Amino acid sequence: MANQTKDKIDLKQALTTYFKSVKLEWGKITWPGKQDVIRETVLVIVITAVFTVGVLAVDKIFEMLFKGFGLIH
Repeated sequence: MANQTKDKIDLKQALTTYFKSVKLEWGKITWPGKQDVIRETVLVIVITAVFTVGVLAVDKIFEMLFKGFGLIH
């Protein structure tokens, strides 16, 4: 019985210590500004579009090659 009570106290103390440290670290976070978020979001969209067009182009090239050699109908 005594061990279970001690374990519960240790768990409570461990959780309390953990959340205190999380709160302390949370205050150290430097959040990006609105302009940074907008700029990086646009950059991600542009890069995604460029890669999408690239994959589409390679797909069409292979499709034409395979049709030219009669490998697909």
